[in-house]
Amino acid sequence: MAHAVESPADTDLEFTTSELTGALGDSVTVLPLLVALGATTNVSLPHVLIGFGLFQIVWGVYYGLPLSVEPMKALIGLAIVGTLTYAELAAAGLLAGGVLFTVGQFGLVGRLQQVVGEPVIRGVQLAVALLLLEAAVDLSLGNLPVAAAGLVVIGLLALVGYREASVLVVLGIGGVVAVATAGVPTPTVPTLAVFPAGPPSISAAALEGTVAQLGMTIGNAAIATALLCGDLYDREISADTLSTSMGITCLAAVPFGGVPMCHGSGGLAGKYAFGARTGGANVLLGVGYLALALVAAGAVLAAFPMAILGVLLVVVALELARAAFKPVSDAQSLAVVVAVGVVGLLVNVGVAFALGTAVFWLLSRRS
Repeated sequence: MAHAVESPADTDLEFTTSELTGALGDSVTVLPLLVALGATTNVSLPHVLIGFGLFQIVWGVYYGLPLSVEPMKALIGLAIVGTLTYAELAAAGLLAGGVLFTVGQFGLVGRLQQVVGEPVIRGVQLAVALLLLEAAVDLSLGNLPVAAAGLVVIGLLALVGYREASVLVVLGIGGVVAVATAGVPTPTVPTLAVFPAGPPSISAAALEGTVAQLGMTIGNAAIATALLCGDLYDREISADTLSTSMGITCLAAVPFGGVPMCHGSGGLAGKYAFGARTGGANVLLGVGYLALALVAAGAVLAAFPMAILGVLLVVVALELARAAFKPVSDAQSLAVVVAVGVVGLLVNVGVAFALGTAVFWLLSRRS
């Protein structure tokens, strides 16, 4: 039975093999997205990795649980495909952080979730998945033999029971190729700077992306994650508390070169499935990200095989699409999910989100 606690961290940290494997399970979708972001925008990947490393440790210790710290996939996906510039991504991250902190402090998460129906949120997920798939195809076409080899490796590993680890293996192969091409990087501590990749820029695209992302974040990263904390770890942590911590993360990380980050039910479930039971998994993963930040040199990133990156994005896109359809249980909801996804692909995610919300509200009134 779930129980309320005065301090979220009532679990000792453990540093076991299970905690390590659980930590690696959470990096399966994070690292490909970060590498893709670094390769397609002017973001400073070392600063991004430092942000992930620090906040993995901070929230792992604070909550005493292996809470996921993930990129905000809608915003990161839009940046990867070129819909958002890095400056607009930074602005969207600050806006999202401010909203999440405010609604969490005033206990408004549940009320906001009621405004936007879950099918609309799932439709946004599908739209981002389709956009990532489109970008993946473009990257893969640049070198079809390399892309085909990457798909073969993923397929073979999946057949022998290592589907989750296959993405990390292919990412590792790409990293080896990049190092062989550019040379072994000298470990370098990133300089402390405010907005190292440029100042934020508010635009219509940034506002649309923020609104669409908030729908996903409130539903998946706050409400669904709060439920999983009780289901998997017998801990009662409110969605508003999680919203507040996500707001703090964005507001603190983005000005120093980080990207918008959130918690996530999928990442939490993934860590649990791979053996993580305490915040020790976050500490181990955080240290790994910090170490990686020391060698994430621009030359190595530039030498990373883009066709392999395309293969990785295919896997991420399919996983995101699977998550979008998984909770859909009726034809009406399915129609909304598909419609929002297609409009998001053909027009833009902001328009799809607004139209989907209006349609869902009208359908709800009729029923």
